[in-house]
Amino acid sequence: MLETKDLIDLTHTLAAPILEDKKYPWEALPLIKEFILALGPTLDPEVYENKGEGIWIAKSAKVFDSAYIAGPCIIGPETEVRQCAFIRGSALIGSKCVIGNSTELKNVIISDNVQVPHYNYVGDSILGFKSHLGAGAITSNVKSDKTLVCVKNGDEVIETGLKKFAAIVGDNVEVGCQSVLNPGTVIGRGSRVYPLSRVRGVIPEKHIFKDADHIVPIEE
Repeated sequence: MLETKDLIDLTHTLAAPILEDKKYPWEALPLIKEFILALGPTLDPEVYENKGEGIWIAKSAKVFDSAYIAGPCIIGPETEVRQCAFIRGSALIGSKCVIGNSTELKNVIISDNVQVPHYNYVGDSILGFKSHLGAGAITSNVKSDKTLVCVKNGDEVIETGLKKFAAIVGDNVEVGCQSVLNPGTVIGRGSRVYPLSRVRGVIPEKHIFKDADHIVPIEE
């Protein structure tokens, strides 16, 4: 379940070309900046406007005046970027998303219909279709000892080769308020994370993370 095809619906992101040939989705993180710079000029001018150096925003998107946006960045149709949002660059944001008040983004792929609506930090991460981070939930993208990030799945350890990598959040995932997704977190499709959680490693598809010792299947 760690592979790209098992986590992210590529029909709901413009980043499909840099994800579809990657075994693991985090392999695309170092490619986001250059991909946006190449893709931006090819976007339909009837849909997108070039709003500055390396910045393309859909005409139907709503961006509040107090939001800060640095390039390279693409913001999709019908997305809202609310008060005091801080987009630091290398952000590929899909359609019908909510980038909320005081939310900060950096080097991210945000799929369609994602909500990061209140005081979130998402850096060096990928959020799948219809995923949602509760108020104050954040991703932590650098280990305290500054060593390279690994993904730990039970006894399996996958070396990513990345110093900065926070989380891969699959489609339709709910992350509770004030939770922290530590470096190397991968959350499978349809899973849920309790509020105030500290997550590390892998949460399987359609499971509930109550705490590190209690990760249980969702009852159908």
